[in-house]
Amino acid sequence: MARLEILKYPDPRLAKIAHPVANITENTVELINSMLETMYAAPGVGLAATQVGVLQRIVVMDVDHENPHKTIYKLINPVITHSEGSLVWEEGCLSVVDFTAEVRRAEQVQVVALDEHDKELKIEAEGLLAVALQHEIDHLDGKLFIDRISRLKRDLYARRRRKMLRSGTQPSEPQHVMI
Repeated sequence: MARLEILKYPDPRLAKIAHPVANITENTVELINSMLETMYAAPGVGLAATQVGVLQRIVVMDVDHENPHKTIYKLINPVITHSEGSLVWEEGCLSVVDFTAEVRRAEQVQVVALDEHDKELKIEAEGLLAVALQHEIDHLDGKLFIDRISRLKRDLYARRRRKMLRSGTQPSEPQHVMI
């Protein structure tokens, strides 16, 4: 396993759409394990392969802060098959540094995916797990949570981020859970 570099906004690779995984191989499992190591080190509760520059539909998550490593999700080709309700959640992202915003998401989702053993998983989720699933699947579709906020807030963040990059300012330590 190796820690991977997490791409940061405005890297154009974050806007790419990931391709379905046709065959789950030893390399797929190695990527998943490296993504988990990277996610925990960041620290975050979710990571999509697109965030580490790999255009494959793979997501790893662990939303249980109290018991890390207890309930790990390793999802290959995840698809939201049902959603209902609505909630607003304060989101942050490992690829969108120094910024959080309220995002409207479905309150409950059902997701179907494969695990690393090519077995189908069905996940019924609400709360943080539902938000994290939607957030990570958005990454696979080339979307960031800032694409779901007002243009004004997004533009203000983009200008601030460009200024940070020009000046060489380092991001601060996250104050919220980063998805």
